[in-house]
Amino acid sequence: MDNYYAVIMAGGGGTRLWPLSRKHRPKQMLHLFGEKSLFQHAVDRLKPLFPLQRILIVTNEKHARELQEQCPQLMADNFLLEPEQRGTAPAIGLAATFLENEAPGATMAVLTADHFIGNESKFRDYLASAYQLAQQDYLVTLGIHPTYAATQYGYIQQGKPVEFEDTLPAFQVDRFKEKPELPEAEQFLNAGAFTWNSGMFIWKVERILTEFGRQLPAMREKLSQVLADATKENGPRVNQRAWMEIDAVTIDYGIMENAERVAVIPVHDLQWNDVGSWNSLVETLEPDQDGNVILAEERLNLGGKDLLVNINGQKKLAVTVGVENLVVVDTGDVLLICSKEKAQDVRQIVQILKEKGLDHYL
Repeated sequence: MDNYYAVIMAGGGGTRLWPLSRKHRPKQMLHLFGEKSLFQHAVDRLKPLFPLQRILIVTNEKHARELQEQCPQLMADNFLLEPEQRGTAPAIGLAATFLENEAPGATMAVLTADHFIGNESKFRDYLASAYQLAQQDYLVTLGIHPTYAATQYGYIQQGKPVEFEDTLPAFQVDRFKEKPELPEAEQFLNAGAFTWNSGMFIWKVERILTEFGRQLPAMREKLSQVLADATKENGPRVNQRAWMEIDAVTIDYGIMENAERVAVIPVHDLQWNDVGSWNSLVETLEPDQDGNVILAEERLNLGGKDLLVNINGQKKLAVTVGVENLVVVDTGDVLLICSKEKAQDVRQIVQILKEKGLDHYL
């Protein structure tokens, strides 16, 4: 696997973890699990499989400096800088076009900077297996074995089995289904032939660029122009004017839903969580006997149950009395209080703040 590259997507905003996740310090930069940020975890779990020179980070200029400070072993050449977010399809296409020029014949794993993966060695095993399947010209995705009828994830329907040089089961993809309503999610769970869409992909660079040329030909042509004048003086740069002419589109809608020769490897026991909301954060942390996760050095609880309290490292005493099923986040300038049932709706608050021009809270 000498020509195997990891591409970490690190440009997201993590709006559902507002107010802790902000424009200037999004989710992947936060230290939610111990002393390392999500981004540091994402890089560290790849090191045994990928040399540092074969780990690329796609992010924007505003975040690149802090990300490099968090992982100083990464050089400027490891970063591909987007002038502005245009969606996952342009970001992935940018990385693929760069590798087409720099590492002909490469295979790339598209990964995330903001997910939690507890079983890191098994994750690397899956990446090694997916590399083998990708050599058969499949676009490979890792599907997370569902544990409940989730409505916040997209789903992948498994088709016929695929044989390759590995003992792991793999299947042709019959279809991708975006976030379903609860009754449909329950049907998917009971059917047993569906996995959650993890947003992690493995494919030959040549193969994915062929799909770009077939399905998004204008973007494929523009991506070549974007990198035509790239310079490594401060890391690979893109032509801003050409980049802004690219339509914003996700890789799922733009490529995967109508792609040819797509396969899924269902993954189990990764202890995976996308940390996409305050509730999902609770799932990855160990609560006390009352179901509480209270992130404060000094705390006092009288009868509080099923609480998440985060005071963002401030020197405060966190006191909870007789309340249940709440998320409380205090960042100093914002105090968020919401029921756990409505934790997914926090992103709507972000949109309202944008509409009201209250960008200093974003």
